[in-house]
Amino acid sequence: MSLSRSLSTLFLILIGAALSASAADLDPWTLWSGETTLRGANIYQRRVYPELDGEEFMGPGPTGPPYTQEDFDALAALGANYVNLSTVGIFSEEPPFTLDPGAQDSLDAMLEMAAQAGLFAVISFRTGPGRSDFSVCCYGDDWYDPNTYLNDTVWEDQAAQDAWVEMWRYTAARYASNPVIVGYDLMVEPNSNEVLFDDWEPEHFYARHGDTLADWNQLYPRIIEAIRQVDGRMPILVQPNGYAAVDWLEYMRVVSDSRTIYSVHQYEPYVYTHQAPPFLNSYPGRFDADEDGTKEDVDRDWLDRLLGKVDRFSSEHSVRCAVNEMGIQRWEPGAEVFLSDEISLLEERGLDWAVWAWEPAWGPWASDVTDFNFRFGPDPANTTDVPGNSLEMFLQTAWSANTLRPTDEDTGPQIKIPPGTIAFD
Repeated sequence: MSLSRSLSTLFLILIGAALSASAADLDPWTLWSGETTLRGANIYQRRVYPELDGEEFMGPGPTGPPYTQEDFDALAALGANYVNLSTVGIFSEEPPFTLDPGAQDSLDAMLEMAAQAGLFAVISFRTGPGRSDFSVCCYGDDWYDPNTYLNDTVWEDQAAQDAWVEMWRYTAARYASNPVIVGYDLMVEPNSNEVLFDDWEPEHFYARHGDTLADWNQLYPRIIEAIRQVDGRMPILVQPNGYAAVDWLEYMRVVSDSRTIYSVHQYEPYVYTHQAPPFLNSYPGRFDADEDGTKEDVDRDWLDRLLGKVDRFSSEHSVRCAVNEMGIQRWEPGAEVFLSDEISLLEERGLDWAVWAWEPAWGPWASDVTDFNFRFGPDPANTTDVPGNSLEMFLQTAWSANTLRPTDEDTGPQIKIPPGTIAFD
């Protein structure tokens, strides 16, 4: 037997040993606690309002836009191994804050599709008692009536906050044994700083509003405690206030729970990643990245310094961090280079990540919401897939580093063997 065949045989034995464990026995914490293991994308859904959305745009409801098994399969086929379900909380937004069966059914369906596609999933609640999606997606926009659809009472209503605690206790009890789920993300982009005070300085905000109902730091430890009463195993992700911005991370109250992950959303510099034509800034380039009136070099070193704030927080508190939402509008000049630099920096740090966003094939939505749909290529006017475009190819390459996926309880975790690893002669 040749050396290559001997090594191949040994490798297959090791793979077989890994496959012998059931998916239910895979500790989800191991996916977050070492080198980068989870590389995926975000899927977005909100409640459907027919009087606002019409009959087609968001689908028939109760949540939308609609996703199909083919949508999940296509994401997995590009190499992603996890999906961040940025979706509707399963309790009502209005009193008496009870279970919403339609939202629960929608979540169950998404989790089943993720499982069928071989994707790990994180449940990330955008909404819940006293909070509607319009606070997160489009605060201040003029295409909806805020008096009808905007709800931010969670930051002033003790009953709503108590109901968030109960919503997560119920969620954890219901899904604790689901082997595809690898995390609970408590609230997508807490933002009391804007909706109550329009205050963007964390030091200023906490000096005046710390330990009040407006302070996320006093609510999320209660949610974690409630989850741990029914599920001691699942990793819990918690984001800082200020829409989960990196600059707000250092102001988070660190809890004693050893399976809590502190997660940020990274879109800085916003004046570059969210430009509409005509484009003033490119990457790498020199421009006023933080809008302080001074131009600076924005490049890989700039991103490295920004992520250094995550390093310091992680090191100071001996905690794990993640970036479970990040991205750039597909048409920005240098978008591929920007993503390449950012993802390589995350990988160097062992941070798990998910890009925004994986859009469904649902036509009315897909043809209208195109900003982050990298499958459409860099032309802002294009609203159809451009197979093999540079952004898609880059992400496919980045996702190809994934090696673990969930499977059923009989086969256990699937190990994807890179081409050429095993050679017979």
